[in-house]
Amino acid sequence: MSLVAAFLVPGSPLPLLRPEVPVWAGLVAAHAQAAAALAEARPDVLILYSTQWLAVLDELWQTRPRVQGVHVDENWYEFGDLPFDLRVDTELAQACIEATPALGVRSKGVDYDGFPIDTGTIVASSFLDPAHRYPVVIAANNLYHDWQRTEALGALAAAQAARLGRRYAVIGIGGLSGTLFRHEIEPASDHIASTADDALNQQLLARLAAGDAPALRAFVADYAASARADMGMKHLAFVLGALGEAYRGATTLGYGPAYGSGAAVVRFTL
Repeated sequence: MSLVAAFLVPGSPLPLLRPEVPVWAGLVAAHAQAAAALAEARPDVLILYSTQWLAVLDELWQTRPRVQGVHVDENWYEFGDLPFDLRVDTELAQACIEATPALGVRSKGVDYDGFPIDTGTIVASSFLDPAHRYPVVIAANNLYHDWQRTEALGALAAAQAARLGRRYAVIGIGGLSGTLFRHEIEPASDHIASTADDALNQQLLARLAAGDAPALRAFVADYAASARADMGMKHLAFVLGALGEAYRGATTLGYGPAYGSGAAVVRFTL
């Protein structure tokens, strides 16, 4: 089987930029567990889908062989810069582009110097692959794609990776409940914005653990509306599409706040 690992990880840069803050330490440790599991799985490529890379007209895929630079997050710039250096599996990315018309989706490759790689992609790759060992395929979050289309894109990316003989890991990058504090807080006092959001997040994580894909899909629609979930949890849709029948449940490695919103590191059971 070509699929060797799958994760959900948050896109917030706060634990990466301020790992010494106690309330974010659990997420930092959870990322370390995920990175160790990823290394043990020995993937040839990481397939990344981040809610923060927004596309409108077409589905975008990064096709520049190497993208590097320094990113400044538009919200958390005062916490520090985010350097990045990513190698792209251009063959697999191009295969995904060529395959998407079968879904009724137009795709386009992105290949130019200085392209603004999003915060979530940088945070995930920095935590999970700090030594830059693995090439990546990066798919954009098209704002007009619903859950079903996003899940189909995840399945398509997985199918193309398998066709090319890649051992691949799929990583959905995004948050849980989406209520951010609108006032400045001290990082040490961070917490989930409401007990209702916390309860909803815990229910989602329990559903993920149970391994019942139809029940999980049915729950997510109500969860996303009630918890104002990050982009309707489309990062989860992409991962479930890539997993297909391999989904058997998941383990939450870490859960906590990210300036009021919910964040979790989840490892899927294959």
